[in-house]
Amino acid sequence: MGLFNKIFGDSGEAKEEKVLPWIPLNAMQQLDLIKEKSSTKTQMIFKHSTRCGISRMVMSQFVDAYDFTEKDADLYFLDLLNFREISNEVGYKFQVMHQSPQLLVIKNGVAVAHESHGAINEMDLSKFI
Repeated sequence: MGLFNKIFGDSGEAKEEKVLPWIPLNAMQQLDLIKEKSSTKTQMIFKHSTRCGISRMVMSQFVDAYDFTEKDADLYFLDLLNFREISNEVGYKFQVMHQSPQLLVIKNGVAVAHESHGAINEMDLSKFI
């Protein structure tokens, strides 16, 4: 492994993993709460497929770039495979066609922005905070 470390670099220090203030989205009633809370604070829903490599890569990039706190926005994590019914209802309630991965930004009860796949990480979320 020494050769690989010299080529690709290894400081010998483990990189500290960044943890976002995720709120698990795992109950249908939470959608009404998200809609209600969006009148005073930005709400975001990250829809993630735990079996998809692209979804995993996009989420990793999203985590690295995310620079907001719980004061700025509520950030919900939706595991699509375990909560398919909730994912379907997100689409109906906020009038957004299902994609995976997908990020929805909710303000005043409506989706004011949404993107999927690599476009998620191109969003300027600061304009919704």
